[in-house]
Amino acid sequence: MRNHGYLIYDQLFALDAKLEPQAADGESWMVSDDKLTWTFKLRDGLKWHDGQVVTSTDVVPSIRRFTDKDVQGGLLAKVAQEMTAVDDRTFRIVLKEPFGLMLKTLAKSASVPLFVMPKRVAELPISQQISDTTGSGPFIFKKDEWKPGEKVVYVRNPDYKARPEPPSGLAGAKIAKLDRVEWISIPDGQTAINALLSGEVDMLEEPAHDLLPVLEKDKNVEIVAVNTLGSTYVLRFNWKQPPFR
Repeated sequence: MRNHGYLIYDQLFALDAKLEPQAADGESWMVSDDKLTWTFKLRDGLKWHDGQVVTSTDVVPSIRRFTDKDVQGGLLAKVAQEMTAVDDRTFRIVLKEPFGLMLKTLAKSASVPLFVMPKRVAELPISQQISDTTGSGPFIFKKDEWKPGEKVVYVRNPDYKARPEPPSGLAGAKIAKLDRVEWISIPDGQTAINALLSGEVDMLEEPAHDLLPVLEKDKNVEIVAVNTLGSTYVLRFNWKQPPFR
């Protein structure tokens, strides 16, 4: 579900390759001398998949939803006095006491990231399953082609405005290089490997480690450790360049 979120939503801040928070939907921010008032400004030109403009009135309830669901977000909620939209592109968080993890919390990538959602979605009860998948990210979820447990389909968002910086980790420019992405569910590890080797699928995520020697023997397969801790592998079948970024 987290990977699904990263395709269709954006964050206010994102962690770069050095795990440092960088602006994503955010453009700039200021902190008062007493470290209690944080004022953020959104990038211009952000749009939802339905063409509507992303505004601060969407961001504030998205933050509140995040702080209700996430442990680290809950720490922010405990010290937050108020969160308010100042204008369409500006919002403010006023604290009761300084919170040194502000940017790292807003950029959180694991467990429950802070995804920016439309106000109507962000204000739904956190216990309610989300059926409205409108986001502002680089891909659009094709709900009409979704087959639960079998296939998930995304198409490139033609109106997505990428950041100007080079990509780094989850930060920087997110440039979709594919017009369409299909996630195919193949529960059996050996069947998934065979599908990759035969060219039926282009990529596998986290294959069984005991099958890596089989893949290493095929010259058309590239094994990439995208997580430096070694817990995630991505395998590409005869690609000239990465499909994303």
